[in-house]
Order: sequence, then structure tokens, then C-alpha cells
Amino acid sequence: MPPKAITALRSAPHATPEERAALGRKARRGSPRSGHAVYRPPADRPDPLTILEAQSATRVPELVPIRYGRMTESPFRFYRGAAAIMASDLSGTPRSGLTAQLCGDAHMLNFRLLASPERQLMFDINDFDETLPGPWEWDVKRLATSLVIAARANDFDDAERARIVEDTVRSYREAMIRFAGMRTLDVWYSKIDAARLEALGSTLLHRHGRRNLARAMAKARTRDSLQAFDRLTEIVDGHPVIAADPPLLVPMDDLLPDLQRAALENRFHHLIGEYGTTLSSDRRALLADYRLTDIARKVVGVGSVGTRCWIFLLLGRDDRDPLFLQAKEADTSVLAPFVGASAYRNQGERVVSGQRLMQATSDIFLGWQRVDGIDGRKRDFYVRQLRDWKGIVVPERMRPKDMRAFGDLCGLTLARAHARSGDRIAIAAYLGRSSSFDRALAIFAERYADQNERDHQALVDAVRAGRLPAEEGT
Repeated sequence: MPPKAITALRSAPHATPEERAALGRKARRGSPRSGHAVYRPPADRPDPLTILEAQSATRVPELVPIRYGRMTESPFRFYRGAAAIMASDLSGTPRSGLTAQLCGDAHMLNFRLLASPERQLMFDINDFDETLPGPWEWDVKRLATSLVIAARANDFDDAERARIVEDTVRSYREAMIRFAGMRTLDVWYSKIDAARLEALGSTLLHRHGRRNLARAMAKARTRDSLQAFDRLTEIVDGHPVIAADPPLLVPMDDLLPDLQRAALENRFHHLIGEYGTTLSSDRRALLADYRLTDIARKVVGVGSVGTRCWIFLLLGRDDRDPLFLQAKEADTSVLAPFVGASAYRNQGERVVSGQRLMQATSDIFLGWQRVDGIDGRKRDFYVRQLRDWKGIVVPERMRPKDMRAFGDLCGLTLARAHARSGDRIAIAAYLGRSSSFDRALAIFAERYADQNERDHQALVDAVRAGRLPAEEGT
């Protein structure tokens, strides 16, 4: 991150701990902690469907109906695709005036298992498409609301939902207080690895939850390039190629006419070579041991559907030595209209820099590049491994205590991510030791979950009326 951008995250760089704490307490006067319960949509609130349509206008047209189809399935799936809508709504809520590097889309499913470069299983935030510096409380509010939406889908009652959110926010608050008292390097080295995850699980979970955790950890360790190779490829003329599964996975050979395909293939060969310059020298040497052999377009997620996402099959020593890389289009963050433009010209670099800043450890192949498209437009991408021990929770299988435990873990993880970039001492002093902020967010999350349900129904109605196209079952 450019030096000026880093400095901007800290309200009083190099001030004493006492001065930084005083700054946090002073912020309460301008923005009381209880005030974060407020969510009142203004009369001139932007139409949520118009926001979605504006995003769709820059995406691959034939994939947009898949996005709408996925978002109509449930209020939770709608929420996953509605980061831009919530960013607009959060811009009108109270702010503490303290900033940190934001994930920008910190809903509960973006906290997951992944691998460190040392092949240790970690728990961390995963998705940084919207990352930008901004009000730290926005990430906490998006996480809290996601838990309420998931809890409603599981028919948890009002008291259970309130306790889940309050426990999550308490975990964030108490972790931030601990980080405020730690040495700077100790904050930077803090992480949640498999051993710590198992220890937390034994304390927080019932037997049912511990079994689910053990299964999730075991399954995550099987999700790598070899597994992707077995699932996503087939043998043609004696060589492995990416198998077609349209419209979700379409090999380059099936996507474009010969001349256009050749031009785009050349651009992607250039992307792989040039993107390597954004890696450290040892990782460039590792990448150089692989050769690019096949390319396909892949549909991923919910909110990302319609953005340009490509997967690359690379081979090392032989045809059974695969590496799958994913190049995902990086556009302007949905936060930018409300917190200011990124300090980076390349949106891929914005994503990568935010991820490296917030995560305890990042994918060894994480980098970025800009590519000239066949339509003449320049597009930014970030690149990472397609799968590297990725494991995700299934909210539908959670009991109330399981979700409380998961929320506790997410709160701790988010606090650590914010403590690495923001003024952890000021934020901790702002939050304080009372539960005022915890209770406020439980109220906010219920109110915004109501708003999300209204917006979801508006999308369902628009699809039924033919205003928006939707393709179900994909």
C-alpha cells in the first residue's frame, strides 16, 4: 500500500497510547455507541434493483440471469449479492470517525478455512473484492446482519438471534481490547490455526458442533489442485483438458471463434507471465516451473456472477502435476462512492493489497495484472489458486450454540484484521468494556435484516413481472 494510504488508516500515527485512547473516547461524543442501533431508510433511498442493474450493465450479459436466479433463492443468497446495496445504506448510518482496512463484504460465509504457505490449516477472512479503507463498524454490521438472516432461515427465535449477534460483537470488542494492549509485532503474528480452532471448538461447541468442525477440517485438506484436477478435467487425445459444464464452466475452445480465441489465449499467456512480476522472486521461480495448457470461463459465487472469471490449468513436471489458478475481474469497490477512490490505479492490486493487509497469511500465488480484452477494453484482474484447502460452513446445519460459536470466531478474526491496519487502541477505547455497542448492533442487524427481506421480495417480484431475467437452478 502506498505510504500515504497506510498513514490515512491511522487517526494519530505515532501518538502515545494514552493519546490514541483519548481519541477513541472522544469519538463517542460525536457518535454514541448506542446510536449504531439506528437504521432508518430515507424517503429518497436509492432503488435496490437499480443498483443491481447498474452492476449488471458492466458484466457478461449471458451470465446476469444466473446472478439474479441465485439471488432470488432466499434472503440470505440475496444478501450475499447485495454488498453494493448495503454499502449505500451504511453510508447514511452513524460513524465513529475511526477507520481500518475493510473487507467490504464481511458476511459470515466469507469467513472460512484456508491453507497457509507452510501448509497449515487456518481460519480467516477470504473474499476481498470490495476491500477499501473505511469505517470499521461497517464490516461489523455486515457480519452481524448476515448472522441474523441465517438464524431466521433456521427458525431461531428473537432471543437466540439477539444472543448470537451480541456474542459476536462482544467477541470483536474484547479481542480489540486485547489487541490494543499487545505489542505491534504480536498483533501482526496473531492467527487462528488448526490447533487454536480445535481448542476454541472444544470450549464453545456441543458434541454435534465438534463433529461438524472435525469433518469440515478434514474435508478442507482434500480441496487442492489435485482434487480440482480430478473433478474439472478430462483426457482428450491423451492429454488433460478442462471439461465443459455449461454455463458454469466453459472451456475457451467452446466459447469463441478461432481468431478471437487465439487472440484471447495470447493475452492470457501474457497475463500469466506478467502477473508473475507481482509475486516475490521465490514464487516467480516456482511459477516458472509450470506451463499454461488450458483456459476456461467459470461462474463463481453469488455477488460475483457475471464478472469475468477465468481458470487456468497449468502443468509442472508431467500431466499429473497440476496447478489451477483463477483470474477474477476486479472492478471498482462498491464502497468507493462513499469512502473515496482507491489509492491504487489497478483494481486487482487494490484487492491483493487489502487481502495481504487483513489476512494473517495469504496464498503464495496471489497477484494482479491488467489485460486488454478482445473488445478493446482494459480490465484488471487478481490471480490466486482456485482451491487451496478451502472449507466453508453450512449455516443450515447450525444449531443456536453452533452459530454463537461461529460468530464468536468471526468476531475475533475480524478484530484481528482491523487491528493490523486501523488504530486498534482508539477503536478499543471507543468500544469500551460495556455491552452498549453489542446491544446496539443486535438491534441494527434485525432492522437491516427486515430491509434485506423487503429488497429480496422486490427482486422476486421484478423477476416474476419480467423486469429482470433470472435463470434458476444454476
